[in-house]
Amino acid sequence: MSPRDVAEALLRRWYVVLLGLLLTAAGAFQVLHPAPRYVSSAVVVLKPPVTGSQPNQLTNLQPPLATLSYGIVQRLESAEGRAELAAAGVREPYQLVPRNSGTSATPSYLIPSVQVQARRSDAGAADAAVRRIIDVYTRHVTAVQEAQGIAPAARIGASVLVAPSAAPVRGVRSRALAGTALLGLTGTFLGALWCDRYARRRGGRLLRTGGVPVTG
Repeated sequence: MSPRDVAEALLRRWYVVLLGLLLTAAGAFQVLHPAPRYVSSAVVVLKPPVTGSQPNQLTNLQPPLATLSYGIVQRLESAEGRAELAAAGVREPYQLVPRNSGTSATPSYLIPSVQVQARRSDAGAADAAVRRIIDVYTRHVTAVQEAQGIAPAARIGASVLVAPSAAPVRGVRSRALAGTALLGLTGTFLGALWCDRYARRRGGRLLRTGGVPVTG
């Protein structure tokens, strides 16, 4: 198909091109004026009980605590955990990400801290969702130890290191606009060419059915 054939096909199906351009413009408007989104984030850490030899709980964050924390994270990311959180009012997507201490001397995920995140259209709703997730996480920490018959004074505790704080989600609008334009224009031209080819084939079949010879 030569460039001239493409141009003529686009001219014949100008209404398809116009519709595609209108849809692309609508998509570009949404990119330039997106609905507000906020992400709230908090950090929770499991701390061992206070002992005479380790009065500072934050200096005794051992790998077994990280194992317990990760087990609870897996539980909350399972189908049963999602149902439990939905019952607690967390029905939209959330994330629980195990965190490292940030030092090169500590292997990954041996520090029992978890970053909890939730995205919502309202900052208050995002913070509230994170708090509900932390409450459910804390209940699981307590339930595991209650099932083992561990005395309250000797139990591991969940502590919020960084309180929930929501921030607006800011994307790169230029990239989003370029992607929208590329997809919209490509879809418009391909759609117009397909419609032209379909209409010409259908017209050819109608001519053959009516007994009129089809010319090239």
